[in-house]
Amino acid sequence: MTSSSDRSPAVDVQGSKSYEIRTYGCQMNVHDSERLAGLLEDAGYVRAPEGSDGDADVVVFNTCAVRENADNRLYGNLGRLAPKKASRPGMQIAVGGCLAQKDRDTIVKKAPWVDVVFGTHNIGKLPVLLERARVQEEAQVEIAESLEAFPSTLPTRRESAYAAWVSISVGCNNTCTFCIVPALRGKEKDRRPGDILAEIEALVGEGVSEITLLGQNVNAYGSDIGDREAFSKLLRACGTIDGLERVRFTSPHPRDFTDDVIAAMAETPNVMPQLHMPLQSGSDTVLKAMRRSYRQDRYLGIIEKVRAAIPHAAITTDIIVGFPGETEEDFEQTLHVVREARFAQAFTFQYSKRPGTPAATMENQIPKQVVQERYERLVALQEEISWEENKKQAGRTLELMVAEGEGRKDGATHRLSGRAPDNRLVHFTKPDQEVRPGDVVTVEVTYAAPHHLLAEGPVLGVRRTRAGDAWEKRTAAAAAKPAGVMLGLPKIGVPAPLPATTGSACGCD
Repeated sequence: MTSSSDRSPAVDVQGSKSYEIRTYGCQMNVHDSERLAGLLEDAGYVRAPEGSDGDADVVVFNTCAVRENADNRLYGNLGRLAPKKASRPGMQIAVGGCLAQKDRDTIVKKAPWVDVVFGTHNIGKLPVLLERARVQEEAQVEIAESLEAFPSTLPTRRESAYAAWVSISVGCNNTCTFCIVPALRGKEKDRRPGDILAEIEALVGEGVSEITLLGQNVNAYGSDIGDREAFSKLLRACGTIDGLERVRFTSPHPRDFTDDVIAAMAETPNVMPQLHMPLQSGSDTVLKAMRRSYRQDRYLGIIEKVRAAIPHAAITTDIIVGFPGETEEDFEQTLHVVREARFAQAFTFQYSKRPGTPAATMENQIPKQVVQERYERLVALQEEISWEENKKQAGRTLELMVAEGEGRKDGATHRLSGRAPDNRLVHFTKPDQEVRPGDVVTVEVTYAAPHHLLAEGPVLGVRRTRAGDAWEKRTAAAAAKPAGVMLGLPKIGVPAPLPATTGSACGCD
């Protein structure tokens, strides 16, 4: 959003070279890619047209190291670009993100046609590194060991005109045995509350009406500044910002989820009745092996308190199946929690080794066929619960924020899509009156499926908003320009609160 003296100076690019960004992983990476896009445009680059598929002058890979095969995926994609680069003098390839932080010089050794490798702590150096690689005609590998400047001081090319990520912290102080993220993004570092609120106010001034507070462990906010109630105070402060209609956050950790946060959620009108609370396992034995500092009773107690304070809250979660040493009894405890908690949705994952994590070398790795069978049972149970919980929404009148590009079949069904306050996806009949992404419509739910709701009757009301105005203004301004930072994630919400392929922020929760 703003410039900073800590940021590398902009590099002027002759001839308006084009760029493409391919993003893998979590919400944090998606938001980092918005910053990378802002940096490149600040340096004179222009976005390549959607579907360029490697035809840009600069292709940037923003990588993830959470999955076991992340490196295979990266090197496969780099290999496919090698002949294009060989046939196009001046084309550059850059690799950043968590895998770059981890593998460093290995990337250039395996793919010598890569021009720039940069880490999670120095994304602001990308334009300078690209220019240096061009002038010196050799690869530039620069990995900072600690954060050089808080990323929000960098220019940002937001993907949405009406909804935005706002980072409140980076890094993580947890030591979960399945997660490599703290080793790659470092210890938690919090932003000052005044800086966060100033960014939100600036976004609202530009037309944004929904923000998602983002952090690896969002409700641990304050540990770096010595205030245990800092997160609840931040939520309440968001409630005083005129024009800010919706506030969400992801992802909290059960260890740090305190009663003052529940009270702030319940008592702040623009904090939405939605909570993503990672479970990972319902077994106390497995949670201990994961180094998750809570147990089943503590977790279910939080859910009970949230439901008492916010009866209509939609609660979602992350669950890992087949963690090393997980017995059938352990897995049954996970199923028990799922039945008790009645999640609106669960992002379920089969355990996969993360190289460099303690769990990767643990004994009693679970055979693939056992993990698969348990996974299928869990998915079947959660699908049943999701459908039952969605059926309870039938007949309710909801205000939806109209979304951009959420319903893949909307064109064929002549519907539009939007998000309810609790973040449920609702497809609704297109009204005669024009509605734009960011506008708000009132509908009555008529049908429920496991993963979405339908409002098949006429729209009950349309409220044109400043957010819709901002979307219309941006669309008009971009009409003659190339469109689309190439993010390698499906869109679920704008910004996507929970990308369906990744779960919570960086997978560490």
